[in-house]
Amino acid sequence: MINRTLSSPLKRLSHSFRKPLRRTLLVASLLLSSLTTLAFAEKPTLTVYTYDSFVAEWGPGPLIKERFEKTCDCELKLVSLGDGVSLLNRLRMEGKRSKADLILGLDNNLIAAAEETELFTPANIDQSMLKLPIEWENKTFIPYDYGYFAFIYDKRKIQNPPTSMDQLLDPDNQWSIIYQDPRTSTPGLGLLLWMEKIYGQESESAWQKMAKKTITVTKGWSESYGLFLKGESDFVLSYTASPGYQMLYDHDDNYAAALFDEGHYLQIEVAAKLKASPHPELADQFLQFMLTQEFQETLPTTNWMYPVIDIPLPAIYNALPLPAKALLFSAEEVAKERQNWIRIWQFAVSR
Repeated sequence: MINRTLSSPLKRLSHSFRKPLRRTLLVASLLLSSLTTLAFAEKPTLTVYTYDSFVAEWGPGPLIKERFEKTCDCELKLVSLGDGVSLLNRLRMEGKRSKADLILGLDNNLIAAAEETELFTPANIDQSMLKLPIEWENKTFIPYDYGYFAFIYDKRKIQNPPTSMDQLLDPDNQWSIIYQDPRTSTPGLGLLLWMEKIYGQESESAWQKMAKKTITVTKGWSESYGLFLKGESDFVLSYTASPGYQMLYDHDDNYAAALFDEGHYLQIEVAAKLKASPHPELADQFLQFMLTQEFQETLPTTNWMYPVIDIPLPAIYNALPLPAKALLFSAEEVAKERQNWIRIWQFAVSR
């Protein structure tokens, strides 16, 4: 009787303490959750449109994201949208409604066309450290790497590679080729300009010769290079430094770039800030970060392009010769003639 009588008030007392305690814990939990959500909400996200190979696990994107996020107190969101020309096409479609803060992956051949959209704004950064094969004065489109287009081949299949574009296209040489569409790909556009620079008014005839050797024309670089590595063609359009990947990571020196007497077309890849960016200062911070050693040193062995500042190249580049002659149209020339040259290409390859 005594125990039962005592236990009843104690239970009631215990329950009376539990209710406020539960309420206190619930309020504390909700407050902590709200503070955590607020902390994440206050961390800005910088959205960068770029191309497939940049964000690939073997590309520079993952390392760039990790390094930049350590300096910016932000989240870097890299959005993959095919190849370089596709990036500009996407921005044209989205216009001022684009969710991008930056675009990374246009090149010197697309600058005039990009300027016509009026979607971009100058960057507030220091470019004095730039070291390029040409003078650079553009304040809106900021270079981050450069390279030279070339046709890559397998030395086990091709013992006597062509030393000129003429030899590559010679009907007597029964070689097969894969390249990228100039309407969607910056390397594809680079080949278009390369052909025009070499052949001029005779480019239609040259394209017809190319068409007879073409296995396929892909939308982007990744697809075409993958097909080449599977043995689908003798040559693939890429860059002079591309064989370095197999040399370094696969310990395979069977791939090489065919160097041409006529010269090789120069590509300079650029990034730019959108006027509508909700984070303009953060966008400038990223563009300035692009020109640091921390960013630039990742490119030679991930993007397989040359840095735009003066830093030592990896030793593997000693085995990757540079062209003796660089070819280039001005951005204005490209903007004026690009659609006409694409029509010539379309007509020639469809015959």
